[in-house]
Amino acid sequence: MLITEQPSHYDHLEKKSAADILFEINNEDRKVAVLVQTVLPQIEKLVEEIVVRMKRGGRLFYIGAGTSGRLGVLDASEIPPTFGMPAGMVIGIIAGGDKALRLPIENAEDNTGQGWLDLESYNISQHDVVVGIAASGTTPYVIGALKKCQGNEIFTACVTCNPDAPVSEFANVKIEAVVGPEYVTGSTRMKAGTATKMILNMISTATMIRLGRVKGNSMVNMQLTNAKLIDRGTRMLVRELGIEYQQAQNLLVIHGSAASAIEAYRKIS
Repeated sequence: MLITEQPSHYDHLEKKSAADILFEINNEDRKVAVLVQTVLPQIEKLVEEIVVRMKRGGRLFYIGAGTSGRLGVLDASEIPPTFGMPAGMVIGIIAGGDKALRLPIENAEDNTGQGWLDLESYNISQHDVVVGIAASGTTPYVIGALKKCQGNEIFTACVTCNPDAPVSEFANVKIEAVVGPEYVTGSTRMKAGTATKMILNMISTATMIRLGRVKGNSMVNMQLTNAKLIDRGTRMLVRELGIEYQQAQNLLVIHGSAASAIEAYRKIS
């Protein structure tokens, strides 16, 4: 039996108080970060491979179904506003399309060939990296996509929560975060989902830092889409350039990002 499908360590959940349920869920969640730490070498290897390819114009694709697919789309969607990257550089694909973000699409994850067709719609190439996300490691949609990628010499990785999972057979980098049975048996939106979210955060954040999208510890390339972010960017300039707040805000608005404003200011000062 898959570890993600093994019975919970807890039983008779319906008889427990809310306090007991929350304590036990939290007790399980505390194990996740420790277990993710064991796969840091594999995450590091993947990040370095992504950076090399993105410097050459390649892209990062996440592909998954259900919760795994949603987490990939979520991580990809946060890259442009956080790091100022073009929207087409990190792409999340979910079985069943965007409708599946909110509603289950019957049998979408069981279609072995559709994952590759979805990747082909983006003109996937050997310059790109494809990360298959499957908590169980058995999702046909993801396995089929990675198998076709390898057949076309496209670099692949997987994020799963079962050891020696079928999806790992078609991954150049195998990230297997074995977090154990779920609190509610088989509900991989819980610990497996938390582990996956942590790993995707690490992959994308480390990649963006290595690509120079962060300066010091600041998101100097973030999109200025609301008042809070304009204020954050302004304070970055105040700290970095030692200028007054209003001057910094004016610079930021003119140049569109903290990184551009810093570069422009230093050219004329």
